[in-house]
Amino acid sequence: METLREGEVRALLEALDDEYQAWTTYGHVIADFGEVRPFTNIHEAEARHIAALRTLFERYGVPVPENPWPGRVPRYPSLAEACAVGVAAEIANAALYDRLFAATQRPNILADFGNLREASQARHLGALRHCALRGGIGGRSGRRHRGGRGP
Repeated sequence: METLREGEVRALLEALDDEYQAWTTYGHVIADFGEVRPFTNIHEAEARHIAALRTLFERYGVPVPENPWPGRVPRYPSLAEACAVGVAAEIANAALYDRLFAATQRPNILADFGNLREASQARHLGALRHCALRGGIGGRSGRRHRGGRGP
């Protein structure tokens, strides 16, 4: 098994922490406002992002930390505010990955970081901007909320 350098481990930890925070935040929005898009779709995507990062942790024998964010993320008084904050968070997510790219030269880590950044910018950001422009009016997803289970 290959060993990661300290900076690579820190980059993985920082990426996972950011994805945990997003997943937890969007889960709270769903709990507070119901099964509303784009949060249902993005929440599911964040779970996939976490799974991708966990795979890297396992490949390199790095212990996977638990999600520290339950009970620590802000709650929003309106769906419109949640959408606006989500826009800012997805913009910050791109900057995070731009910075983390410098931590490694490993193709598999760079590919995963690139995929996560692309998902954030190409799909999540646009959906949240649309939500913000509509004043938080979102569509129902038609799926039942699965509670607080997940990553």
